[in-house]
Amino acid sequence: MDNSTIINKLVRKHGTRDPFKIAKGEGITVLYEELGTINGYYNKVLRMKQIHINHNLSEIEKHFTCAHELGHAMLHKDQNTNFLLSSTLMSVEKLEREADEFALDLLVSSDDIEKYMEYDASEIKDVFGKCAMLMNRILEIHYKKGDAL
Repeated sequence: MDNSTIINKLVRKHGTRDPFKIAKGEGITVLYEELGTINGYYNKVLRMKQIHINHNLSEIEKHFTCAHELGHAMLHKDQNTNFLLSSTLMSVEKLEREADEFALDLLVSSDDIEKYMEYDASEIKDVFGKCAMLMNRILEIHYKKGDAL
């Protein structure tokens, strides 16, 4: 099942694109804690899903981190990327990229992106500041449509 199918089901079921509300509705506990340089992680302990978020992040970063970790919960239910990264030779790049794509697809619908299609690249940068992934997503859609920036 692709991201859009999963996300559409979640949005219909919970009536929102808010990752915190979706996590709560899915029975996933969200915990805030000191994580040093880590933004967050997802784990499953005794069949209980948990999203851990660094309490030092800005609200925007917490929102994206929750969406990213929700992506792991939906796409990689039984994978522990922290364990894979620290205890195996398996690369987690693909899992992380998939979770990033899930987060962007959840947080930014096609309708949301359409609102910014009339902006040029410098205006998009001004609007989104540090959110480079979102900006790149909008720019990517511009290029797919053949728009010159």
